[in-house]
Amino acid sequence: MGANVAQPVTAPARLAVRRQPAWARWRDEQLLDLRLRDLRLDIAGTMIERRIAQLYRELAERRIRFRPHFWFSDEWFTPDGVPGIAVPFYLGHPRLARLELAQMLEIEGGTPDWCMRILRHETGHAIENAFRLRRRRDRRSRFGRSSQRYPQYYTPKPYSRSYVVHLEPCYAQAHPDEDFAETFAVWLAPGSAWRSRYAGWPALKKLEYMDELMAEIGPREPPVTSRRTVDALPRLGRTLREHYLEKRQRLGAPPSVPDRDLRRVFAPVPAERATMTAARFLGHVRADVRRLVARCTGEYQYTIDRVLDALIERCRTLRLRLVVPPERAKAEVAVLVAVQTMNWLHSGQHRVWL
Repeated sequence: MGANVAQPVTAPARLAVRRQPAWARWRDEQLLDLRLRDLRLDIAGTMIERRIAQLYRELAERRIRFRPHFWFSDEWFTPDGVPGIAVPFYLGHPRLARLELAQMLEIEGGTPDWCMRILRHETGHAIENAFRLRRRRDRRSRFGRSSQRYPQYYTPKPYSRSYVVHLEPCYAQAHPDEDFAETFAVWLAPGSAWRSRYAGWPALKKLEYMDELMAEIGPREPPVTSRRTVDALPRLGRTLREHYLEKRQRLGAPPSVPDRDLRRVFAPVPAERATMTAARFLGHVRADVRRLVARCTGEYQYTIDRVLDALIERCRTLRLRLVVPPERAKAEVAVLVAVQTMNWLHSGQHRVWL
């Protein structure tokens, strides 16, 4: 099946060794000049095919007849009104996954667990489209109106119990449609134990509603059965270089860490009294700190890495040096960067990319 002719995936066992494309051997610089449409990817035989098959099994176990269709595009998304899901191209080949890692410092959906979380979320959007659920009064009364404008930024409330926690902290708070999709994902996930996990939370009423709603519509054939695709890979003419430039510009970066906070970890002391410069130390620990802060905040590693870039540059300017044990300094830097990231999220400048 072609990437833009999305069809159900039913037989992951048919994965076969196929001829590798010429670009699989190219260096990054050469690969970045390739157009997205020239990747010529096919879902059949890829890792994502196995994840889709797992999703279909989960739907079957919940007695849901609906199956979303899939195609490759430039990112994860479910188009409005379409009962299908776009999958990012980098999940179509290990070479593209390595390029994504090099460009963005992480592979969104690159592990089985992460991929399944995203697939369940996007299926929540797709099933809303398939059954036109946004028109239902009971759906609107519990989640809000889909007509509410998507914000460019939103202010998360991390301690709210009115929303489930799934893809990242507070993502359900971005919009009523995201609230529905996140609630569906938690409901669908095998072993989620949502009744006990959310006992006493207002969010439990949404999960109970989801349980009743899926029992009602699950056995039905959906009224919307379109196989339409949007921004399928063969229709994208920009290069990979242009794609990543735009993606990095979208993500932006939070403000840099204040000098007073840096001086709590490092100090401008004579070189003979310190083991290494603060900038060099941060270079050694940045990967560990970046991953740790990403896990704690749900923020993109690329954004966190830009915070670390600014921190390193400021340490150079102030000529700061390491004056405490390395493990203690590493822990304090992680806290410092995490706090700064969370302050940015709570300031109302957390950008929504949906």
